[in-house]
Amino acid sequence: MRRLLRNVPFRRLFLGRLVTNAGDSVYYIAAMWLVYDLTGDPAMSGLAGFLSAAPSGLQFLTGPLVDRWKLRHVLVGTQLVQFILICSIPVADALGALSAPLVLVVMPLLALTNQFVYPAQTAALPRIVDRDELVSANSLFSLAYQGVDAGFNALAGVLIAVVGAVTLFLVDAVTFLVAALLFAGVVVPPSAQTDDSSAAETGESGEPGEPDGPVVADGGDDESGEKTDGGGDSDGDSGADADLSYLTSLREGIDYLRGTVVTYIVVGAVVVNFAFGAALASLPAYADGLGGAGVYGAFMAAVAGGMFAGALGASKVKSRRFGRFNIVGFSVSGTLWLASVAAATTANAVALVIALFAVAMVPVGAGNVLISALVQSIVPDRLLGRVSSVIGSAASAAVPFGSLVGGVVAGATSPAVLLVAAGVSLLCLGGYWAAVPTLRRMPSISETETLRI
Repeated sequence: MRRLLRNVPFRRLFLGRLVTNAGDSVYYIAAMWLVYDLTGDPAMSGLAGFLSAAPSGLQFLTGPLVDRWKLRHVLVGTQLVQFILICSIPVADALGALSAPLVLVVMPLLALTNQFVYPAQTAALPRIVDRDELVSANSLFSLAYQGVDAGFNALAGVLIAVVGAVTLFLVDAVTFLVAALLFAGVVVPPSAQTDDSSAAETGESGEPGEPDGPVVADGGDDESGEKTDGGGDSDGDSGADADLSYLTSLREGIDYLRGTVVTYIVVGAVVVNFAFGAALASLPAYADGLGGAGVYGAFMAAVAGGMFAGALGASKVKSRRFGRFNIVGFSVSGTLWLASVAAATTANAVALVIALFAVAMVPVGAGNVLISALVQSIVPDRLLGRVSSVIGSAASAAVPFGSLVGGVVAGATSPAVLLVAAGVSLLCLGGYWAAVPTLRRMPSISETETLRI
């Protein structure tokens, strides 16, 4: 990983990821708690979770744009937009106009802006590192995501109790300005492959194949065919792609995934993400019964911390059979998650509850990194932005609906019911991977040469 960190473009992109993730963590925790604090209603927390997660289902619409637009402009522009949106909360408070509806409007706008950030980073990453470094690079990015989440989720929970949620938004605004400056210095090399070579890799039918050499994302050449620095200053289109309509580009990304193992993976993820969305929506009320805002921050830190640990160890398990890893991993996750809920019924066991919660997320974090590396190493360069955004949208589309249902159920019954359901869903996911031959027989990431079934 030291070699990666000596790579200047990667280092700047990585640092930008660290800072913007810190901002994301703070505003999510602050906003979710602020809505619950202003209303005292778990159903409103569920609505907040729905509005925050719903834009992720639209991420597939951003993929064709990311493949066409200048990557640097996407990365910098999104941070500036988020800065403006975040500032609206403390300004409204200063004017005596702060309300739950305002927070509920700002949250989905922030989330919608974020749907451009991660596909852009995904598209840039394989262009600045070699193929054999993708697992390590994705591990570092996941460490940035989950590690920062773990620290800042916990910090946000503590600071809410000390200085209040509104003050956190002022601090948060600064992080987006810093991230914009870091992304402004990212230089992404021009694409190393032409569209003709990419087309040859997918075949005439557009079926997945394995590209030769490092996988690169589209967008390295401008319309004249001259190379640019690519760090967001390229047009994001080359050759025939410049003539493709937006809908054609979008359809191409969707068509690529048909008949691939990714469809099976996404089906399982949808069910679990629905249950997970419901559990997250119930967490403010659940944590309030265990100690308040500080405990809520600790829960969210446990989720991120567990996934952080999993991402850290992903490179050590990349040679394991992927199917077997997920069968065991999800089964262990579900068992530990349910143990955490059971421990919460014991007096003075909050520390144990949080610890079990964190360990349950370790296999999930490792699996996420390996899936990202799998897609980046096989998907042709010109389709990477589109394909990654389609996968992200499909897998996360159930989260907002889970949040909405979870808030209502938590208010009508008990938040613990949603936590139990999430644990059971993880156990079921392990069983699903064992029951589907295509998933069960998946080889290690390094041995996988195609996504075709």
